[in-house]
Amino acid sequence: MEMVYDILLITIPALLVLLASYLVLRKLIINDQEKRRQELILQNNRTITPIRLQAYERLVLFLERISLESLIVRVHSPGMSAAQLHGNLLSGIRGEFEHNLSQQIYVSQQAWEVVKNARSNTVKLINTEFEKLPEGATGLEFSRRLLEKVMELEKEPTKTAIEFLKSEAARFM
Repeated sequence: MEMVYDILLITIPALLVLLASYLVLRKLIINDQEKRRQELILQNNRTITPIRLQAYERLVLFLERISLESLIVRVHSPGMSAAQLHGNLLSGIRGEFEHNLSQQIYVSQQAWEVVKNARSNTVKLINTEFEKLPEGATGLEFSRRLLEKVMELEKEPTKTAIEFLKSEAARFM
């Protein structure tokens, strides 16, 4: 019986040490895994944040390029008819939009919707003013009407979208 008692005196403390060692090592491994996960997240943020900011930058540039003042200056040429200008304006917006479609991956869904709405509202404005023109109107008349309409608006659709993108991008800086 004494031998069993001696074995128990040796075995029980050894089991307690083993259990304590197991718990300490388990905690260390969990902490190390958590630390590595945090480092990975931080490294991803260092990589993704510049790309996201660049996407916001490109979308702001897109919106600036499709603002009516900028667009008219780029696509209007002397002697152009209103129909030609109308087609060139819509073609310019479509081309710019297609060029920047991939940016939606890097911005929030709400930001992308704001950009799409600005584009749609700009196209709608162009189409509405074109329909009001008399037959055979010149491109100069059309561009003047568009610019007058823009002046009447409280805020041009592209300007509103740019403000939204700037405020959202500010959160990443």
